[in-house]
Amino acid sequence: MSSIILRNTLRFVILVLLQVLILDHVHLGGYVNPYLYVYFILLLPLEIPGWLLLAVSFLAGWMIDLFSHTPGMHAAASVFMAFCRPLVLRSISSRTEYEPGIRPTIHDLGFRWFFSYSLILIFAHHLVLFYLEVFRFSGFFLTLQRTLLSVLLTLILVILAQYLFSKPSR
Repeated sequence: MSSIILRNTLRFVILVLLQVLILDHVHLGGYVNPYLYVYFILLLPLEIPGWLLLAVSFLAGWMIDLFSHTPGMHAAASVFMAFCRPLVLRSISSRTEYEPGIRPTIHDLGFRWFFSYSLILIFAHHLVLFYLEVFRFSGFFLTLQRTLLSVLLTLILVILAQYLFSKPSR
C-alpha cells in the first residue's frame, strides 16, 4: 500500500513539474497545448474511493492553476474528469468489477481498453478546460477544433508515456 502511495506521489510531482516547466510553454501554432498532467489522474488505482479521487484530482489541477495563473480552470476540468471516471470505467468494461490490484494501464487491460479510457477522459477534461478558458460560445467550432487537436496531442503523449515508463505488473 505504501509503495502505491509513494509511486503516485512521485508521479504527481514529476508530471506537475514537467507540465509547468516544459509543456506549458509548448504551443504548437499558438493553438495546440499538451496537458500531460492528466496522465496522473488516468493512472490512479481503480480501487480509489470516489472522494479521494476527486480530492487528488482537484489538487493536481489546483497545482497547475497556481503555476499557470489560471484561476480554477485546471482544477475544475480535473475534477470533472475525475467525476466522469467511474462512469467511463463502467461503460467501457464488460466486467462489472475489475480484479483487485489491476492497474489502468495498457499492459494490464490492453491497448484498446486504455485508448478508449484515455480518449474519453482526456476529451472531457480538455472540453471543460478550453470552454472555461474562452467562457463563451462564439467561436464554438474554433474552440472545439482546438480541443480536438490538443486531445490528440495529449493522447499521443499519454500512450507514448505508457510504453516508455510503464511495465507489466505481473
